[in-house]
Order: sequence, then C-alpha cells, then structure tokens
Amino acid sequence: MRRTLPGLTGLAAVALVLSACGGGGAASPSADKTDHDALKATLTWWDTSDPTNEAPAFKQLIKKFNAEYPNVKINYQSVPFGEAQNKFKTAAEAGEGAPDILRAEVAWVPEFAAAGHLYALDGSDVLKDNHYLDTALSSDVYNGKTYGVPQVTDTLGLMYNKKLFKEAGIDEAPTTWAEVKADAKLLKQKAHVDGIYLNSGGYFLLPFMYGEGGDLVDTKSKTIEVASQANKDGIKVAQDMVKSGAAPKPDANDSYGTMMTLFKEGKVGMVINGPWEVANVSKDPKFGGFDNLGIAPVPAGSKGAGAPVGGHNYVVYSGMDEKKADAATAFLEFMTSAKSEAFIADKLGLLPTNEDAYDLVKDNPRITAWKAALDVAKARPWIPEGGLFFGPLDEMATKVLVQGADVDKTLDQTAAKYKSDVVPAYDLP
Repeated sequence: MRRTLPGLTGLAAVALVLSACGGGGAASPSADKTDHDALKATLTWWDTSDPTNEAPAFKQLIKKFNAEYPNVKINYQSVPFGEAQNKFKTAAEAGEGAPDILRAEVAWVPEFAAAGHLYALDGSDVLKDNHYLDTALSSDVYNGKTYGVPQVTDTLGLMYNKKLFKEAGIDEAPTTWAEVKADAKLLKQKAHVDGIYLNSGGYFLLPFMYGEGGDLVDTKSKTIEVASQANKDGIKVAQDMVKSGAAPKPDANDSYGTMMTLFKEGKVGMVINGPWEVANVSKDPKFGGFDNLGIAPVPAGSKGAGAPVGGHNYVVYSGMDEKKADAATAFLEFMTSAKSEAFIADKLGLLPTNEDAYDLVKDNPRITAWKAALDVAKARPWIPEGGLFFGPLDEMATKVLVQGADVDKTLDQTAAKYKSDVVPAYDLP
C-alpha cells in the first residue's frame, strides 16, 4: 500500500507506516505497487487559480487523474485567491469546513504549518523520489519538516521590447543596473520611449536589495535586516533610476497597471515582472507578439543578481479523515509529476517545479526563456510572519520612488514597523 502521511498520530499510523515499509527493513517487491482501483476516497480541493484562464486546465488534469484512480472523487471548488487564506484559517481553527487539499500561496505555508493546520509530508511517496527545484521546495519547509509540495514556481525577470532595443542600437539585454541605466538613455534618445518602468511595490524592489547582498530578516540570528546598509544601497540605485530620468515616476494610484499598459503599448522599453504576464503581453495587438518579447534574469547589483521566488504549493489539511491520507498523497504525486506539470506549462505557460518537466517542455520557448531567471531566484525567509512583510515594504517603495523620500530615513522607519507590527520577537541590529 502507499505510505500514509506522517501527520497521522498514534499506534494505528505507526502500524500503517511499518506495514508499508516492510517493518523498517527493505520494502517487499509489492510495497511500491498501488492498486489504484482499490483506493477509494472523496477529496475536497480548493483551487485558488484564475477560474477563467487557469482552472479549465487543472480540471483536465483531474480527469486524467481519475483515469488512473477511478474511485477517488475530487470535489473541485474554485475559491477566490484573495479570500482563500482567511477562509482556510477560519475553517481550520473551527475544525470544520476546511478542504482536504489547498492550493496555497508560498508565504501561507509556514503560517499554516506553525498553527498546526497542515500535515508534514516527510516520508510520504510524494517526496520519496524528490525531483523538485530546491528553491521552490524550500517554501514548504518549516522547522525542518516539509508541509507541502510546489505546484508552480515563478520569479521576477527583466522583460524588454526587442523592437525598441533594435531601434536604440542595443544588441543584448543589460546584465547590471548600471547597464540598465545606460540602455534607458539610449532608448530615450533613439527610440523616443522611456527606458524602464519600476513598479512601486515592495516585492518588485527586492532584486535591488538582493543585488547588494541584503535581505529582510535573518532567521538564524532573529534580527531585522530591512534597514541594513546593503538594502539602503540597493534602494538608492532604484531611486536614482527615477531621479535620473532612466525611469518615469511611478503612477501613485495604479503603478502596476500603468507599468503594464505602457509596456504593452511600446511606450517603455523594459519592466521587471514575472512569467504570469507573458500571455497578456504576447496577445496584446500593440506589442507585436511573443517573438518581440525579450526575457532575461534581473540585472545584478554589486554583489550579484537575485530575485524573489514566488508561486503556489499543494498542502494537505491536518484535520482531514485519516482514511483519505493515501488518496491525498496519490493526488499530489499525480499533479506534481513531470508529465502533469509539463501539461500545465504547455497549456498555461506556468513554470514547472518538477525539474524533470523541463525536459518535456524544452521546445516551449515561453518556459525555457525563464530558466536563466530561475537560476538566480532567491528563497525568501519562510517564517509564519512572511505574509506581513510587504505592507511596510509597499509603503517604503511608494515613499522613495513616488515621493522621493530619503532612503536611509525611510528604511529605518520600515525597520521600526517590522519590529512593532511584523516580527516583534526579532531584534533591531
């Protein structure tokens, strides 16, 4: 039989694990063979993906899963992403109404795990032959245990307009922020467009911090690092882009929307964004199709290049019926197999988390174009408070990019906000 989830407690769970593993010795030849027809369960899955553009592809995968597991019913429920985090917490704390499986944003996993809402999957078949990208899987690890498996991953990269680059006489993507600034000048002079638009969202300024060797907190020393000199140096580079005219001042009301409108209309040569926008940019009639879209890793600062890892994970509710454990593991295994992830990549352009899937999509340029960007992706601090990082960061980004506030003073204020509202148990250095 399939090994049950380690979240099960008591002698019954121990007996199940021992029987599956041959009493702790070598597994018998039949131990890894599952009678798919004999596996019976009904699993509720809350899918937080886009119900119009993404959900149909995941529903197709469910049909493929049922072709192999005909007696495992997936009660598929589309739950709005913006509501799912609090809805899951409320149900889990009440002990009723929570789904068996949830598509969780990466920052939710340590929060839910710390609250005891998730099964640890260590020792289960879904992790037995681990082919997940290390950085993607890191978001599922909390206090040394693994509480989920990655569904899709993403990061930030430099997206640029090839036609505008050609008009400006730029032969290749810039690899440093200094080169970005120089190329922005050429774009303005020769192509008569703005060089780069910087979104005034804290998440989008992380590459500037990472480029100088900075981070938000140090989880080992439990210190708040957001106001470190490295971060101040990095944010000053971003602010200088605006002050120098290399980047226009971000829109105070809808920075992200303005950024993407200008980029799709060919009025700005470069933006920092992620793979989720490739389809929207490519199909815009004013842009010129995917062939006109250049994708490169985020430019480097003095210490190198680095972009935050994002994405979503599959997690299993700790309070679900123990009899469903084998079925839940089977579902996660199927959905994160190389074949399934390659199917989603081809359908939606989402980046796989199973390394073997990249061999199956090697002819898909919308996926392979992001591989170099993923290579410089940096794991964020995966702590329960991680979801609270970006409110203060957004305030900081607006002050320094839109209002032109003093970087040193503003980041010191952000650090104080972290201490009071985000990680009060952490120390200010």
